[in-house]
Amino acid sequence: MSEKNRNGKTSARQALQAQRERDKARAKRKRTLMVAGGVVVVLAVAAGIAIAVADHDSNKKSTAGDSAGTVTAPRGATGKDNLVIPVGAADAPSTLTVYEDFRCPACDAFEKSFTPTIHSLEDSGELRTEYHLVTLIDGNLGGDGSLNAGNAAACAQDQGKFRAFHDVVYDNQPDEQDDKFGDKQNLLTLAGKVPGLKNAAFTACVNNGTHDAWVKKSNEAFNTAGYNSTPTVLLNGKSIYGTSALTPDSLKQMVQAANKGKKPGKVTATPSPS
Repeated sequence: MSEKNRNGKTSARQALQAQRERDKARAKRKRTLMVAGGVVVVLAVAAGIAIAVADHDSNKKSTAGDSAGTVTAPRGATGKDNLVIPVGAADAPSTLTVYEDFRCPACDAFEKSFTPTIHSLEDSGELRTEYHLVTLIDGNLGGDGSLNAGNAAACAQDQGKFRAFHDVVYDNQPDEQDDKFGDKQNLLTLAGKVPGLKNAAFTACVNNGTHDAWVKKSNEAFNTAGYNSTPTVLLNGKSIYGTSALTPDSLKQMVQAANKGKKPGKVTATPSPS
């Protein structure tokens, strides 16, 4: 094994471990703040009960846009509540499930190490990847970059260009503390690196936050599932990343072993926008 490969895998594991330690610390602080915040909320409700009653109807109307009925899934989304963005042959014999946050440095380390192998397995019909978008870093550090990037990726899915845009975003990920993706113009600039993506429909989708509620619902599903760090990666339902010395070669071997005796899926061209 080359020194470069050893360093790459060490960096990926270190990034994942550091991210998970930060997640644990922030989760603890968040619980403390929630307890303190609960006291404040109770006092505020007691003091403002008359106003709350008077504004009840108007508040119901103003929050209607956040209801589940207004969630707009991107074109081609699948799975429970249409929260999955699929890449690869629908009938591929193996499925890689990936929960990711576009601001997450450990996700970036995973992508930089595994993307070429994943693409190769997708393109040969051996693997279908199912992406779940998460906003964990927004919740931990504040900002809107995870949400905005997730929405933009869903907008790219509408145009049949999710995979290409997904890769460009990770190739240009800022420091975790820098909420650069909170500025939608930065995401539109990155979209210019994907041929044919930055059209009027995509631009409007990004600026309007068309899929914001969908991204939020995807994040809620992530939390409900009991996961607490990104990336969370499953192969055919079994967690494989962060618990063992996974490498691109070992991932390929695992997929080939799982697929033994099975036909590869039918790979079709990426659908063009309707």
